[in-house]
This record gives sequence, structure tokens and C-alpha cells, in this order.
Amino acid sequence: MDMNTIQDLVPTAQPSDWRPGDAWLAGGTVLFSYGSSTLQRLLDITQGGWEPLTASAEGLEIAATCTIAELYAFAGELPPAASEWTSLAAVRPCCEAFVASFKVWNVSTVGGNVCTALPAGPMTALTAALDGQALVLSPDGSSRTLPVTEMVTGDGETALAPGELLRSITLPAQALGSRTAFRRLSLSNLGRSGVLVIGRLDPDGTFVLTVTASTVRPVQLRFGALPDQAELRAALDDAIPFTLYHDDVHGLPQWRQYMTERLSEEIRAELAGETEAGQ
Repeated sequence: MDMNTIQDLVPTAQPSDWRPGDAWLAGGTVLFSYGSSTLQRLLDITQGGWEPLTASAEGLEIAATCTIAELYAFAGELPPAASEWTSLAAVRPCCEAFVASFKVWNVSTVGGNVCTALPAGPMTALTAALDGQALVLSPDGSSRTLPVTEMVTGDGETALAPGELLRSITLPAQALGSRTAFRRLSLSNLGRSGVLVIGRLDPDGTFVLTVTASTVRPVQLRFGALPDQAELRAALDDAIPFTLYHDDVHGLPQWRQYMTERLSEEIRAELAGETEAGQ
């Protein structure tokens, strides 16, 4: 870390305090790793007093400052309000996809992982797959809500304007009551995700497939009912042009495309109750 241009650390969660040269600071695991030669102030939002997780009849609100450790613990000891939220079975596999030490888990935040917008960001995968709605606060005092699938727009790119702050992500109760299936692949045993796919079957029969890690931004496919293998393959081809597949040391686009299609079919077959993929 080399951030010798920082002049001040300001404990605030007020977007109106932001000015050019500032950066929002939560866990800082990525910010401190990358360093900076231009930032002048860090605005520390961890003292904002935000409740990490709030369960209600409407769904689950996850504060941007909620740590990975807090989310992981919540999924293991669900409060009564969340007892029917079967899709939270995807929480722990997504947390484990960090392949990080307990030290990182206790500092890294859900909001930070989403806002960093790395293709392999597992909190992006989780919140996008469960139709997460991001509440964004602006320096002018206004706020807006947008889906996580629209907030992360590319590799390291988001729809956030300068000074905007992610306050929370809400997972709606309808998505939380779904059945889910999770698949993840990496080129090495403890490597960054090369493909991460989550499927969801809602109580009304809607099938939702969310592709991350293999693509530079989240891609979500939605069907009124479970498709067959051919329909799913055709939908993936239509939704994901080859140029959208990520290309870095963690996997070539050709491999990511093939494994995305293969794991998506495994998920479809699992949620359909088939004993073998493609049966």
C-alpha cells in the first residue's frame, strides 16, 4: 500500500461531505491493496451506525458496511423472520468463494465487494441472483434505487456517479423464498472464481439464472418456467455475446463460455429434479 497523498481521515456517512479527491472507505481491503497517488481524503463510513442486517416481511436489508463474517454468521443462525428464506442457502457458498482468511472476512464488506465491481465478486453474484435492490445516496441529498444487475456495469465499473454512496442492498422476500442451486469453478484449488452461476426457482415456477465471474458484468436470464436444455443453451447464446466473457489469467473466454453453459445446465437439471444433467 502506498497512499502518501492522504491528508485526512474523516468519519462520516454523509454524502454531502464528499468532495473531489475523496474516496469512501469501508473495510478498505481493496482500496489499501491497490493504493493511490491522487486521493486526498478517506471518508470512513464504518462509524455510520448502520445495522448490518435487518429482516422484515419485505425481505432482508444488508447494510453496505455489513462484513462477510456477519453475513456468514447470519446464514447459520437465522432469526424467526428469516426461517422460510430457503435461498439463503446460497449465502455461505458465496462467502466461501472469497477464498480469504478470517482476517479479511472480518473487515471486508458486502457493499465494498459490490462497488469494487470485480467480475469474480461473490457478493455481486449473491445479491444479483436474489434480485437485490441497491439504495444509493447522492451528495445533493437525493437517493435512488437500482438493481445490482444494473449497478455493476463492467470490470471495475459501476453506475455510481462521483460522490454517490451505496447505503444498502435489499433482497426481496419473494426471491428469498426460492430454491437455489450454486456452481463455481476456478483454475486452481484456491484461486479466484473463473465461473460463478446461481440458479433460482421461485414458488410461482419462475426460473432465474445469474451468471457472474465468467462475464465482465452480471448477466441474468429469466424464464416463466424451467426451460429444457436446448432452450437454456439458446438463451445463454442470445444473452451473452462472446465479447462479454472475461479474459484474464484466471481463465480464457473460451473456457469461461464452455463452463458457463455446462454449469448452467447442471443447475437447470438440479432444480428440475433430474438425476443427470441433460436427462
